[in-house]
Amino acid sequence: MLDINDVKNKAEYCLNCKAKPCTKGCPLGNNIPDFIKCIKEERYVDAFNVLNETTVFEPICGRICPHFSQCQGNCVRGLKGDPVSIGELEAFIGDMAIENGWKIKKDLKNNNKKIAVVGSGPCGLTCSAFLARKGYNVTIFEKHKKLGGLLRYGIPEFRLEKNILDKQIDKILELGIKTVTNKELGKDFTIEDLQEEYDAVFLAFGANISRKMNIPGEDLDGVYGGNELLENKNHPDYKNKKVAVIGGGNVAMDVSRTIKKLGAEKVYVIYRRAEEQMPAERKEILDAKKEGIEFLFQNNIVKINGKNKVETIECIKTELVKKEGSDRLVPIDIENSNYTIDMDYIVMSVGAEADNKITSKLNLELNKWGNINVDENYMTSKQNVFAGGDIVGTNATVACAARNGRDAAEAISKVI
Repeated sequence: MLDINDVKNKAEYCLNCKAKPCTKGCPLGNNIPDFIKCIKEERYVDAFNVLNETTVFEPICGRICPHFSQCQGNCVRGLKGDPVSIGELEAFIGDMAIENGWKIKKDLKNNNKKIAVVGSGPCGLTCSAFLARKGYNVTIFEKHKKLGGLLRYGIPEFRLEKNILDKQIDKILELGIKTVTNKELGKDFTIEDLQEEYDAVFLAFGANISRKMNIPGEDLDGVYGGNELLENKNHPDYKNKKVAVIGGGNVAMDVSRTIKKLGAEKVYVIYRRAEEQMPAERKEILDAKKEGIEFLFQNNIVKINGKNKVETIECIKTELVKKEGSDRLVPIDIENSNYTIDMDYIVMSVGAEADNKITSKLNLELNKWGNINVDENYMTSKQNVFAGGDIVGTNATVACAARNGRDAAEAISKVI
């Protein structure tokens, strides 16, 4: 946690802009100037209450959000120097709230309506919290032993300490939310089972199946999905091995750093675009470089070679050209620039999609990408069955998923 003098200095650096560009850059719409103003005036409980109007993840988003592409990236101070340290200040208030037992305010009394929420990632937890605050009786169903979803099973400990997550989840559950763990939709219960007992169902179980590139050799032993490795921790022995991680997002950074920490001799991140185009948080890229991970920018993997298991990979270099009618740069393969690298393991981190084994059994309308279709009220093709987060195709950041959950709670409260 930051020293109190550091906190005051960082808060005083904020100009308290009336236009609030930082708030506009925050997916949750947190009232950033107002909560920082409270810090300046040493009204820390008030700062917590300001944040609590829009979020229940202060100590988490303050740590793991891509601040430089969201709130801090829109800070006026950043035009001529460093932006305000919004993430650190938010985490500071979140940590103070945990240490001092400040409670999330419950807005309305019990209305005797029961809601089942399937999935306890950022979308499910946020929706549950805002529904509970509105007086609903909420029960969360989670397939794992512990709550947290992506926050627990997708983000490594070195980026998010799980004791912080545990304490924040406890704070959310204090709103009166019940939990059912080790129970999986489609295996242990159905939507129809929930509909018999609950007034509404909200699906927020995410989309965590690693997308494939559909290149030759992708079915060889030694090819893994980044999302599955982070979730299930079923890593092979990396000692004295060479590993290639394909992709440029935060999952690629998390899994490459995890693999390096587990003893791999060499870890390469192969990304077909330029470094400045990587969607991963800048800090995560710099940390990965410091830890010895090698980046092959403007390179793409085209083939995986081996008899039964991975032996080598074939890559091709790319150049960036402007897309016709647009300023957007797209990678184009450079003819005859192919080369091979000896490799022991390949990890695909080029995006994630919904688990078709589950979604195909729900009898819900899906879109062409396999996500659940919802209307403007987050309702699916079944009456009073709602869905949100990655499973409906929301941008895959914690803040975006949380905003989706909050908006869904508001929509559900108007329908139920």
